[in-house]
Amino acid sequence: MTKQADIGLIGLAVMGQNLVLNMDDHGFTVAVYNRTTSKVDRFIENEAQGSNVIGTHSLEELVSTLKRPRRVMLMVKAGAPVDATIQQLIPLLEPGDIVIDGGNSHYPDSTRRTKELAEHGMLFIGTGVSGGEEGARFGPSIMPGGAPEAWPHVKPIFQGIAAKVADGSPCCDWVGEEGAGHFVKMVHNGIEYGDMQLICEAYDLMHHALDMSADEMSAVFADWNAGQLNSYLIEISAEILAHKDDDGQPTVDKILDTAGQKGTGKWTAVSALESGIPLTLIGEAVFSRFLSALKDERVNAADVLGSAISSYSGDKASFIADLEQALYASKVISYTQGYMLMRAASEDYGWNLAYGNIALMWRGGCIIRAAFLDDIKAAFAKNPDLTNLLLDAYFAEQIQAAVAGWRRVIGVATSLGIPVPAMSSALAFYDGYRRERLPANLLQAQRDYFGAHTYERVDKPRGEFFHTNWTGQGGNVTATTYDA
Repeated sequence: MTKQADIGLIGLAVMGQNLVLNMDDHGFTVAVYNRTTSKVDRFIENEAQGSNVIGTHSLEELVSTLKRPRRVMLMVKAGAPVDATIQQLIPLLEPGDIVIDGGNSHYPDSTRRTKELAEHGMLFIGTGVSGGEEGARFGPSIMPGGAPEAWPHVKPIFQGIAAKVADGSPCCDWVGEEGAGHFVKMVHNGIEYGDMQLICEAYDLMHHALDMSADEMSAVFADWNAGQLNSYLIEISAEILAHKDDDGQPTVDKILDTAGQKGTGKWTAVSALESGIPLTLIGEAVFSRFLSALKDERVNAADVLGSAISSYSGDKASFIADLEQALYASKVISYTQGYMLMRAASEDYGWNLAYGNIALMWRGGCIIRAAFLDDIKAAFAKNPDLTNLLLDAYFAEQIQAAVAGWRRVIGVATSLGIPVPAMSSALAFYDGYRRERLPANLLQAQRDYFGAHTYERVDKPRGEFFHTNWTGQGGNVTATTYDA
C-alpha cells in the first residue's frame, strides 16, 4: 500500500524545507512538491535523506498521497503565485479539504481566499509563520486564521512543530476568522520594524555620541539582554557587533547603510492610516528605511548641509543607563500601538482576537520574542478588556520610571544632531496620549474657518456640531462632517 502523508507542502525554498524537516522530526509524514521538480529530488537526496518525506513531481501526485481531509500548505511567494497555485489545486481537491497559505500574504487576500474556497466547499487557513530559517526548522511562532472548522485538523501539526515557552505551551493558537492570522503576522512584522529601528538608534547614539567601539557596544547590548530588554533582536545585535571581518575589523562597519524591506511594515502603517490609529513609531521606522535608501542624495546633502556631529561631554555610564530606559520605554510604546491597531481590526472585522494569547504566541520562536511579552500576557489576563497597555498598572509604573532618562536621551540626541525618529515619536505619542486637552481645538477652528467643516463644543453634548461665520461673509452653509 502506498504510504499516505499527513500534510502536503508546496514550495521548497528555505522556509518550506525547514518546516518540512520540523514536521518530520515530530512524526508527521509530509509530501512535498516544487514547481522546479529537480529541487524536489535534490531535497529528498540531501536534506531529507533518511526521513519519511515523500517527494512528488506534480500537484496531482501530491494530492493523491494525502490523507483526508487533505491538508495542503503553500510556501510560495505572496500575491499572484498563491492565487495561481490555489486555482490549480481546486479541481484536484474535494469539499472539506484544507488549503493553507504560510507565506507573508496581505490579510485582505486571506479574507478573500477564505470566501472563495468556501464557495467550493473547501477550507482556507492563512497563517503567519515567524522565526526565520532557524525558527522554521526548530520551532516557529505560528499565527493561523481563516475558516474555524479547519483548525482542529491542523492544530496537532501546527502546535506540534511550534516553539514552546517554559511551561511547554506552544507558540501557536487559533487567531480568528478570515484574514486574522495574516493581520496579526503583519502587525508582528510592523513591531519588528519598530524594534529594529529603535535598536539602530541606540547603536547610533553609542557609536557617534559616545564614540564607542563595536566591541564596547556589543558588551552593552549583551548586558541589556540580561535585563528587562531581554529579546532575540537585542541578543543578535550583541553578536553582530562582536563579529569581525576577514581583516579583523567589525563586519558591521563594512555594510552599506541602505535598508531593504519586503513591504509588511508599510502594510502595517497603511492599515493604521485606514483605521485612524496613531501608529507613529512603526510609521517612522518605515520612513527611516526609505530615507536610508536615498544614499546618493544623503551623500550630496552631507556636502551641502554639513554632517558634523558633536560628541557627548557628560558621563558615559549615566547616558548608557538612560539609553536603556529610553529603549525600553519606546519598545513598550511600539507594542502599545500595535495592540491598538489589532483592537481596531478586531472590532471592525468581528475577529474577537485574544490579545493575551497573541503575546504568548510571540513569546517564543518569532523575531520579536522578548521577555516582557510575559508582562503583556499578564496585563490581559488581569483585564481582558484592557483598552491600552499604558493603562495597565505595571506598564504605567514602568514608563513613569523610565520617562526622565527617555527625555534626557532625546534632548541629547537633538542637541548633537543625531536623528532618533522612532524614540522621539514614541515619546511624543506618550505625551499626547496622556494629555486631557490637545491643541486640536485650534485645528478644528481652522478647518471651520476655511472649509466650514464645523466643530464640537466643550459646553455642549458630544455629537452636536457648530459653525462660526468667522469673517462675517461665509454664511451658515457647512460642509459634511466625517471621521478619519
